[in-house]
Amino acid sequence: MATNSESDGKFADMQKDTVEFDGKQHMTTDYGLKISDPDHWLRVHSESNTGPTLLEDQIAREKIMRFDHERIPERVVHARGTGAFGTFKLYESAEDVTTAGVLTDTSRTTPLFLRFSTVQGSKGSADTVRDVRGFAVKMYTSEGNWDIVGNNIPVFFIQDAIKFPDLIHSVKPEPHNEVPQGQSAHNNFWDFVYMHSETTHMNYWQMSDRAIPRSYRMMQGFGVNTYSLINRDGKRHFVKFHFTPELGVHSLVWDEALKICGQDPDFHRKDLISAIEAGHFPRWKFGLQLIPEENKDDFDFDILDATKVWPEELVPIRYIGEMELNRNVDEFFPQTEQAAFCTSHIVPGIDFSDDPLLQGRNFSYFDTQISRLGPNWEELPVNRPVCPYMNLVNRDGAMRHRITKGTINYWPNRFEANPPASPAQGGFTSHPGKQIGIKSRGLSEKFNEHYYQAQTFYNSLSQIEKIHLAKAFSFELDHCDDPIVYKRVTERVAAVSLELAEAVAKNVGGEAPSKALKANKGQKAKGLSQFEYQPTKPTIATRRIAILIADGFDYSSYTTMKEVLEAHGAFVFTIGALRSGVVSEDGQKVIPDNFFNGMRSTLFDAVFVPGGKHVSALAKNGVAKFWITESFAHLKAIAGVNEAVPFIERQIGLEEVKLADADSTVTESYGVVTGHGDTASILKVADIGPDSKTLAEQFIWHVSCHRNWQRELDGLADQIAA
Repeated sequence: MATNSESDGKFADMQKDTVEFDGKQHMTTDYGLKISDPDHWLRVHSESNTGPTLLEDQIAREKIMRFDHERIPERVVHARGTGAFGTFKLYESAEDVTTAGVLTDTSRTTPLFLRFSTVQGSKGSADTVRDVRGFAVKMYTSEGNWDIVGNNIPVFFIQDAIKFPDLIHSVKPEPHNEVPQGQSAHNNFWDFVYMHSETTHMNYWQMSDRAIPRSYRMMQGFGVNTYSLINRDGKRHFVKFHFTPELGVHSLVWDEALKICGQDPDFHRKDLISAIEAGHFPRWKFGLQLIPEENKDDFDFDILDATKVWPEELVPIRYIGEMELNRNVDEFFPQTEQAAFCTSHIVPGIDFSDDPLLQGRNFSYFDTQISRLGPNWEELPVNRPVCPYMNLVNRDGAMRHRITKGTINYWPNRFEANPPASPAQGGFTSHPGKQIGIKSRGLSEKFNEHYYQAQTFYNSLSQIEKIHLAKAFSFELDHCDDPIVYKRVTERVAAVSLELAEAVAKNVGGEAPSKALKANKGQKAKGLSQFEYQPTKPTIATRRIAILIADGFDYSSYTTMKEVLEAHGAFVFTIGALRSGVVSEDGQKVIPDNFFNGMRSTLFDAVFVPGGKHVSALAKNGVAKFWITESFAHLKAIAGVNEAVPFIERQIGLEEVKLADADSTVTESYGVVTGHGDTASILKVADIGPDSKTLAEQFIWHVSCHRNWQRELDGLADQIAA
């Protein structure tokens, strides 16, 4: 038995502020209880059925609640973001599957607020980092607020919410030096990925081009979690929510994204603001994937598993409405920073499922908002419902806004004041689902398969997307300096693609596996490659196009092309030698929007160089020359007329790229469109398409294609220093 002095000494050691961790101490709660299973919330479940999460689990509650209160007042995740107001309209009622008015009443226009965000970085990080993007929608319905707290990727890293603190701790800057900021390229994150094979599917989406979107307006939104819809007969359908952008799904290229981080860290938020200000309102089709309750076990995966997609071949998307963003915020802090979302905010006709990630989020989100904004966070204007609301019990707490008259603050009361509503009066009732199982920590057997959908995702990508995926894995793992981390992850990559693992291992110094860890059967699926989501008609609306000029430029070709591009909805910027003014051959003075050293090609989608004597000045300007070189390396459309043609040719300098000679009217090669002739004829526009004839038509067509991917496939982009 220890003496009093020995016990006192041990107690004193435990009370020291600095603790040296030797790696051997068992995991405990903060009050000292040893933890046997930190990966599963206590729940009712059986081998074939995953049931409800139990609030009695004090270990999970402590872990989640302690995590929720770690950072004040900045959001723990999704701190970097921006938002806008808009509307939601149906063009088809879903009354066959739900009673929710917002999804059945085609005469309604529902106001909403949408917040976009990155996940990992702080409020001061950059917009274009490689990261998942938040896509959180708050609909102010007549029955109360409905929040869809989603992402631009349809799956998630983990299956059970109890692991969420571990996931975020691993991806956040490392604790000893607060590095890195705004990226996942570090030891801890990739160690977590290896230790949790369930992350494999999401990790491939994160390493794809989906994680570096060109614009918030050009990315999909997904509800991620599985909810329920209940119709008038009480029948339940499980549902996933989808938002598909009208402008198509487009991304940056990696070198471009890295440079924009420094050149314009607010690139995405400014892009959204400027589009709305100009009246080019971004729109998304709203769709449902639906599975009748009786069919929930008909799949080789558990439909409640957030690391899985519902294949569109098996569960097609039913598009029933449209979302539009049409009003910028008036003040960022009260309307965007104080905007708070909650996965448990639903309306009658919509209900939860036993999705283990969703059930944990329902607990965590509400608790987080109380920590960040106080108990009356739902009274803030941006969070306040537009329908009548009253709860006499909730009358106190910090930052209370509403004054409620009367003597009653409890229920039931002798006056029957503030009574609950019956279902007939619109009162919410939970779906009466049956639950049978044994209380234990775990998930149903179907949750244990972690690789098949990741393989399907990889197989379904285009060749260019696979190239980018290999480059992304290589970049991220190259930043890991612990060999055990990047060697392990290289092995894990082989569970999806041996070819990919070999390429990545060679780049980062990992050990190339000799055989695939899991057979890839080559299965593909629709809706996984972002190239499938393109506009139905070619458009350059809101595309940023630069026109380069210096003293002596041809005013006619400059103004004609500018007018043509603006008529098709493009944002056209004049980039000149001096912002104080540039003079044309015939003496016309133009004030550029920016000068060469103030703006770079990375911030634009395409570039045009008019003819004129100014090309001699451009040829002496290193930034102007590099503008063409860099645009080519980033696969962007380039155009030039008359005297500008040899200037462009010298900057690209590749024999494979054929430019117009003196006798050619229009020549297109690898998205570089050049020509000689009268401005009025070569810059006129009649029909836009791959077979267009004039220079302006060809240029617009190639801008609408977003990138010329053939340059990269043929190795031309890599030959140009970017």
